[in-house]
Amino acid sequence: MADHADKVWDEYDWERFLQQQEQRTEKYMELLEKYLDHPQRDEIIAQEMGWSQFGHGEARDWEEEMEAKFEQEMSDIEQIAGDDDAEGEEDADGDAHPLYRETLAFALELDDIFFDMPSNVQEHPATVTLQNQTSLAATKLAAALNDDDIDELGMRIAYLKRALHAINTSLDAVSHLREGNLIGAAEHERVRGSLFSIRDGVVSAMGEYRAEFRKRHGR
Repeated sequence: MADHADKVWDEYDWERFLQQQEQRTEKYMELLEKYLDHPQRDEIIAQEMGWSQFGHGEARDWEEEMEAKFEQEMSDIEQIAGDDDAEGEEDADGDAHPLYRETLAFALELDDIFFDMPSNVQEHPATVTLQNQTSLAATKLAAALNDDDIDELGMRIAYLKRALHAINTSLDAVSHLREGNLIGAAEHERVRGSLFSIRDGVVSAMGEYRAEFRKRHGR
């Protein structure tokens, strides 16, 4: 996390910081894919990323961060599957924010909706975008809502903005599917209704956090 002990960061400060981190992460993943089988992969990536000493400091931090992200994504997927298979049992993720849980449940529901559809629909770019962006929204909501120990309201709002963008992108994708007659009216309304419900929740949470930020910091 950035060092800003002398200043309270607002959502715009966090926006800039997260954009920088996302750009670096994207660059790292591109380099990893490009040099995956190269015998000097690690040294090349370290040089391209500007790390002066590979295996220590920043390089090691980034390796651990990538591993943590992957493990979290896998944990989320397993949690969705577990909730679906153990209906009626006590939910192990019961302390998570309701909006986050709603989004995870909807991600699983999308799999059910498209499961029996023709391959040209399942593999259509709009379908892939819809499912990927819904999952992305869930990860952003987890960062924004699930950690009660985080007192960074600006960071929470910045992550909520990312979730909102993902949901809006999902809405565009399902509209494309309907316009192309790839899904029926019933499926369209089912998906669209869930996305609007999630979007309303995100907008509401953003409003609450912004009001609390102004109350605390007067801006």
